[in-house]
Amino acid sequence: MSSNITYRKMVIDDVPAVYAIELATFPTPWTLDSFYYEVHENQYAHYVLAIDEEDHIIGFCGMWMVVDAAQITNVAVIESARGRGIGEGLMREAMRIAQQNEMEIMSLEVRVTNTVAQNLYRKLDFQDGGLRKGYYTDNGEDALVMWVNL
Repeated sequence: MSSNITYRKMVIDDVPAVYAIELATFPTPWTLDSFYYEVHENQYAHYVLAIDEEDHIIGFCGMWMVVDAAQITNVAVIESARGRGIGEGLMREAMRIAQQNEMEIMSLEVRVTNTVAQNLYRKLDFQDGGLRKGYYTDNGEDALVMWVNL
């Protein structure tokens, strides 16, 4: 992992930068308003940011924590920073926060073709939990559900 990266909670002023990463990463991105809602209104949402040595946001991980379960909503790292362990760092920080908040399990959906992400999640002890057929609206691709006991 990159040692010059710090992690912190997202605040309202971070939304435009996070949204720019979302737009650059996903074929069906969330809206700008949805990120404002997540930070300002959604009491279950928590977003972790990866910050580089120049204080730029280079990645984020969102999750919802409800009762005893954390659900990862999205994880993204800017293209120029990929392959440096930042996604792993974001996931580890999200897992730490979920444990700190007494969550017992964490789950997520990942494209069946996204083997890079699946390998990262397996490295973090996530297990396959099943398929959601046609989950992704952009192309109808299935999602692999993965989960881990915290």
